[in-house]
Amino acid sequence: MTGLESELPLIKQYRDWIKKGPSENDPDRARFFTDGIVVLDTNVLLSLYEYTPTARHQVLDALQSVQSRLWLPHQVGLEFVQNRHRVIIGRKKALEEARRILRNKLSDAKAAIKEARAHTQKMLIKYAQDTVASSELEAQISNKAIDELLSNWSKELERQLTGLSEYDISISPGSESDAVLSQVAVLFGDQVAKPPSPTKTRQRVREASTYRFPNLIPPGFKDARKETPLSSSGDFLLWEETISYMADSTDRSHLLFVSNDTKEDWYQPPGEGRSTPRPWPSLASELRLRTGAELRIETPGDFYRGVNRFLHAEIAEATYAEIDRAAVNPVEAVITEKEAVSTRPPANLVAASFKAAGLEEAALDSISDPAHRLPFLWWLIGATAQLERRPRFDDEPDVAVTAATRSVAQPDPGWIPGIRLHLGEWPYRSSSWIAPWFVQAVNDSTRRDRKILQGLAAQQLAIEITDQETL
Repeated sequence: MTGLESELPLIKQYRDWIKKGPSENDPDRARFFTDGIVVLDTNVLLSLYEYTPTARHQVLDALQSVQSRLWLPHQVGLEFVQNRHRVIIGRKKALEEARRILRNKLSDAKAAIKEARAHTQKMLIKYAQDTVASSELEAQISNKAIDELLSNWSKELERQLTGLSEYDISISPGSESDAVLSQVAVLFGDQVAKPPSPTKTRQRVREASTYRFPNLIPPGFKDARKETPLSSSGDFLLWEETISYMADSTDRSHLLFVSNDTKEDWYQPPGEGRSTPRPWPSLASELRLRTGAELRIETPGDFYRGVNRFLHAEIAEATYAEIDRAAVNPVEAVITEKEAVSTRPPANLVAASFKAAGLEEAALDSISDPAHRLPFLWWLIGATAQLERRPRFDDEPDVAVTAATRSVAQPDPGWIPGIRLHLGEWPYRSSSWIAPWFVQAVNDSTRRDRKILQGLAAQQLAIEITDQETL
């Protein structure tokens, strides 16, 4: 397209739709890095917890090159501080789960070798009557030989998993123990947005739920089915905050938005001669119409490569690999008991969990205390998934809510000794502590449901005990 053509009113007004999408070689790309306001989405900040210490250090150093132009929307800051400990718990859970999976896989391998040996022996006897060969096979591939063969491999796999502990990140309720949080706080300094007024938030949520989402106007319409209108509106609240900030000053002429989120409410699917998705053209058009500023959206990998290219930040290839991996497999939140007491689970997930456990529908009605009802529901969701009673939903969060634990000391002031559960139904009466909400659910259930609930909790606790004894 010639310069003259690009100035024609029709071409100029709809240029965002006419272009195929952003390219790393766009002539105006450099200006977004050298002069633009830079907004990092929540998922970009949470990814810092997923990197190795070396990669994290390089990424934070690279962000120093745009520090003066970084701006943190309130919505991003709120989601970051709310979800950081979930990400860390999810990371810990994944490392712990890896040990259990390793043991199960090795056990499966051992059983498979024995089955293969037995099958071969059966064929030798059935079709050749060769008892000598069968006996020699038994001696050559003995149970002891199988154990010895797998032992070295098992030790090496365990060693590698144990080595991952050096990348672990601990966290406590106090922010001073979270090095990543402190580094992010220093990075943004005072460039952090104040919370919008409740009136403004209500107005934006109403606009999202009644106008934009029903009409599939980006961003955020894919979240419309979340538990509440407020939780559904997170992306739109971020977008509106950013537009207001860009409109406040004529000096803010370029916005570089960095995000792992490439769902269809941010990116237009391929089509119309395009083989790859592109950020919705309407987003750039809306920002320009309301603020006069230009928009560029990039994934973290493209952004950090751009920082390297235009601002000469040093990032190793191995770090780019970590960045790209986190973008493909974004960090997942985990529902802990702290979130469970204030987060209502999706109705379809609750229904699937009750059905998978074989509980009567009236079981939920017996839990009258809301402070007990929600943790119980999340526990049931997590237990039925962990024990493979049902398939996991695509968007189902991990759940770290347990009904019982084995420890000498009381884990929490509200937890109750295992002897409070029914004799003959609970196998850990003298060595366990029980969550108060679980005790209420058990005591208020029918005899049939009571046995089901205690059976699920006992299976979960058995896994915990096995993990503790193995470590």
